[in-house]
Amino acid sequence: MAARKNLPPPSLGDYQERLRAAGLRSTTARVAVLRELEAARSPLSHAELVDALQDEGYDRVTLYRNLTDLTEAGLVMRADLGDHVWRFELKSDTQAEHGPHPHFTCTDCGSVACLPAESVHVKPAKGAPKALAAKSVDIQLRGRCDRCGQ
Repeated sequence: MAARKNLPPPSLGDYQERLRAAGLRSTTARVAVLRELEAARSPLSHAELVDALQDEGYDRVTLYRNLTDLTEAGLVMRADLGDHVWRFELKSDTQAEHGPHPHFTCTDCGSVACLPAESVHVKPAKGAPKALAAKSVDIQLRGRCDRCGQ
């Protein structure tokens, strides 16, 4: 998710198919949430999603319930990057195969960026939790982003 491929955005039918394949009804709110997360270049908080979709008439509760449903269905990943704010992003095919990708949070401005999975290598070692071998860990890096570090 670190960089979007230059592919055309999914169609309404693509979103509907994705929802139905996950066992969910296709609703306008769910499609809107998927569309916004697809277009996002980094994970979005509930508040950011509310701001992005407020002109379409969706309220906070509806969006939160849909984020929860999409997360439980395995279409969306939810992460707390250390600031007690849940952020949401689409689960990609590579994440399904290799686990979640790392995130970078700027300690100055608070911006969050997705990093390519290969940018951080975690190698299980004797005495390390078994979750490392199963790749079921969240990797979060903190530091100053390029904008703030200059």
